[in-house]
Amino acid sequence: MADTAFTSTRRGFLKSGGSAALVIGFALPLSNKVQAAAAAAASQQSNTFAPNAWLRITPDNRITVVCGSAEMGQGVLTSIPMLVAEELDADWKLVGVEQAPAHAAYNNPMFGMQATGGSTTIRAHWTPVRQAGAAAREMLVAAAAELWKVDASHLRTERSFVINTLNKKKVAYGALVEAASKQAVPTTPTLKSSADFKILGKPTARLDTPAKVNGQAKFGIDAHIEGMLVAVMARAPFPEAKIKSMDEAKAREVKGVRKIITIPHGVAVLADGYWAAKQGRDALAVQWDLGDKAQLNSAKVSELLNDAANSAGAIAADKGNVKDAAANASSQHSASYEVPYLAHACMEPLNCLAWVKGDEVTIWAGTQSQGPSQGILSQVAQVTPAKVKVNTMLLGGGFGRRFAPDFTIDATLLSKLSGSPVKLIYTREDDMAAAYYRPAALVKFEAALDEQGRPSMLRADVASPSIMAGSGFMKLPESGVDSQAVEGLADHLYDIPHQRIAYGRAEPGPQVWFWRSVGHSQNAFFIESFVDELAAAAKADPLQYRLQLLDKHPRAKAVLQAAASKAGWGQPLPAGVKRGIALAESFGSLVAEVAEVSVAADGTPKVHRVVAAVDCGQTVNPQTIARQIEGAIVYGLTAALYGQITLKDGRVEQSNFHEYPVLRMNEMPKVEVHIIPSMAAPGGIGEPGTPPIAPAVTNAIFAATGVRIRKLPIETALLKKA
Repeated sequence: MADTAFTSTRRGFLKSGGSAALVIGFALPLSNKVQAAAAAAASQQSNTFAPNAWLRITPDNRITVVCGSAEMGQGVLTSIPMLVAEELDADWKLVGVEQAPAHAAYNNPMFGMQATGGSTTIRAHWTPVRQAGAAAREMLVAAAAELWKVDASHLRTERSFVINTLNKKKVAYGALVEAASKQAVPTTPTLKSSADFKILGKPTARLDTPAKVNGQAKFGIDAHIEGMLVAVMARAPFPEAKIKSMDEAKAREVKGVRKIITIPHGVAVLADGYWAAKQGRDALAVQWDLGDKAQLNSAKVSELLNDAANSAGAIAADKGNVKDAAANASSQHSASYEVPYLAHACMEPLNCLAWVKGDEVTIWAGTQSQGPSQGILSQVAQVTPAKVKVNTMLLGGGFGRRFAPDFTIDATLLSKLSGSPVKLIYTREDDMAAAYYRPAALVKFEAALDEQGRPSMLRADVASPSIMAGSGFMKLPESGVDSQAVEGLADHLYDIPHQRIAYGRAEPGPQVWFWRSVGHSQNAFFIESFVDELAAAAKADPLQYRLQLLDKHPRAKAVLQAAASKAGWGQPLPAGVKRGIALAESFGSLVAEVAEVSVAADGTPKVHRVVAAVDCGQTVNPQTIARQIEGAIVYGLTAALYGQITLKDGRVEQSNFHEYPVLRMNEMPKVEVHIIPSMAAPGGIGEPGTPPIAPAVTNAIFAATGVRIRKLPIETALLKKA
């Protein structure tokens, strides 16, 4: 018999804890929260200037910026300091960064809670974090004005000095910390004009690179406490699955195994180290009763999606008169597209070190949801949210997966039930076979074309499981439309006068979650492939066909033209190589990509080059933008070429990278990223590079072979015959 059993559900924690987290987030006005956090920080450090939660300056002239967002490779530990340093007029060489605690002062303004996702960090913090730097600068200037007994208008700042323009005297920020701390905090500090930026918009080396290169960087899996136990779980394939049998005696025979604990959706083996825990978990040989899911397979998933699309009745977009437009069309065109479930496949396995000690909870985890974790884990451990301390470690990949709290819930519960600090590690097989996935999805398109081949009507019936319904902190609206499922489709850019976009919900069983670019990841493939089909039907150039439909969106038109121009659209290519193009607007940014592709005799496609143009508004760090677009292309190519989670007899068939391959270095195409100068508000950049790549590649394949790819991943057998 297991040492301890717990019978509540993780979904229950999500629902109750998620609400608690939001209450925390809105407990105080933002300005009060910021000042409260700043006061707490300043009170603990003597002779430190900490005018707000985002920065502090010490007498040695060092500036420490506190970052509330999680670093998962997207560069926030550099971008947030750049925002502060620009308005502070700081010497960049004196700027350092540290990870913020979980605190309402660091709430993401777009979420109302401290969390990292949706490509929101820069969009959300562009103004408030710059204001934090500007406020500090004004206080330093006021302190120097008192010191020199001159009007502040005679002073300017540069590279961490206040300079007196009357006599050229200057004083370092560090020498003003005490006097500046006594100044009133400006409520509406003046922000710079972008024309005056010295740091923002300039290529800047990342602050976290040296520690990652020399091995000092600490990821979640590096967390360690003396005396901790390590846990490995046998996880239920589905939330409803029940344990049918397991061999506890065999597991206890493994040297180092200390406890066996049953918790929601699984049973954990706690041991002195990882290997003993894993060996003990394997020895359990858990058999699961899958109930009605035992017969589930991928063919059934497709059938359910098809049925849901046929009956899609939740209207996401509706304009004009679709029925009349179809009746009056010169011609019509229809097609269906489908994509599978996808794993996140983070390189660092999911993990969390939790210690429930009395009425306090401390976790060390690479998590994207620090704020919600406080509310959720307080429910798990039955303590107040203020007693939950979240230490955010570096993330070895996030992609939305580490926004989910399952691994922190399980670790906290195991610590509470065992009475010990517990480091839980999900093996890659655990996470791939019993996890959260990008939803499978299917769409059915119908278009009416006029005499010139332009679309006068578009109807799209899309089906997928609902992320919103199962998230725990979002709610499916009464309309029944999951906005995550239709984004990029219901609001696509093309000017088509009559449209009806409908959503049908299908729930085959696997749990679904946010995946890099969420609904845009499939919907860009859907709409950009279908528009390409319409161009082919009209015997039109795919680029020109798109451009004529974008007159109402000049920024999108410019991005598309830039990508085509930089790629040499229309210029000759080597024999067998063809170009495909795609455009997507997501997370406030526009990205167009041109892929150059050839197809081998055995049907294997090879992507030779990708040219991307991006308009993400005003920029922070061009180096980060280029790297994020490159990484997003890798992620999207992996999905297009290989990615799929398939089911047989109720079980996921993939377990590790040998069955869920990712793009290898020798397969990586040359990538060019061209950033369009823009004065628009900043857009997101972590995700927008992913949506256009699949359709750019499959459109190039059509140009090369005449075969239209309507289902991902790309099936080489279809191309072999071509």
